[in-house]
Amino acid sequence: MNRYQIPSLVLLALACCILLPASAVIQEVTLKGTVANANPQKNTLTIENPEQYGCSYAASGSPVCTYTPMSTAALTGTVPDPAAFTIVKTGDPVVATSLGGAGETWITLAKLFGSRPNEDYVTDIVGDPAPVPTPLAGNYSLVLAATPDCATCTGTSCTAASASVAIRSSGMQVAQKTLQPGESISFNGRNDGSSITVTFVRGQALPDSCPQGQKGMVGSVQPVSDYIVKVVPPIGMTAASVQTPAPVVSTPLSPSAPPAPTQKSASLPIIVIGALGIGTLLITARRI
Repeated sequence: MNRYQIPSLVLLALACCILLPASAVIQEVTLKGTVANANPQKNTLTIENPEQYGCSYAASGSPVCTYTPMSTAALTGTVPDPAAFTIVKTGDPVVATSLGGAGETWITLAKLFGSRPNEDYVTDIVGDPAPVPTPLAGNYSLVLAATPDCATCTGTSCTAASASVAIRSSGMQVAQKTLQPGESISFNGRNDGSSITVTFVRGQALPDSCPQGQKGMVGSVQPVSDYIVKVVPPIGMTAASVQTPAPVVSTPLSPSAPPAPTQKSASLPIIVIGALGIGTLLITARRI
């Protein structure tokens, strides 16, 4: 093999990767800031002084994840659910995730509880809980898994027929229920005055469990669901008393992002396989 054949092999490998069926994952941007304006008439909410969430990955050990100030003064996007306007008010600190870039379309709004930097918990979530990196107040967490309605699949996502919601307290499951759209599950079985309620509004699910003929065609975006989560913090837990460790975390980053419901990196293995294939071809070409 001569040196002019090597680029052809690389291009062929890239073409194979492009032709492989894969879910189209749209960029998600998670940020923290303060609500500057809520406009129910336009269905939008503006967040000022945004700081973008990101992680750095060392050669070994857990990733270090922090918020970094963004170059823009404010970002505006549509809310994931009209309930946001009764839950989140001007001046509230929030964590928000947008789909397709910073702002424009919020898929998650999480209201923060805490008064000092890096000392936050979440008391309310409107939208998809999966991207939220901040823990729920009261040491609660969620495990969410949507079940597809296989007759409604388009692209690589389907309308969710139901959602399995498990509530955990200090890491132990204390309640579980399969919810139809509009149904809720609550737990208040502790002796500290705390409680949590989760409502499944609507959602999407991957068609993995559908018969082959009903899975639809590839090319859609990752599934996104709409939940309303309300946590009443334990008695004595005030914004001034909140203390959480520095933001050094390991994936998964969200207290409510188990592998089953999120699956937002479904295309990653194909990218990795493509990269390994290219590397193998280059090594083979050099040997030849």
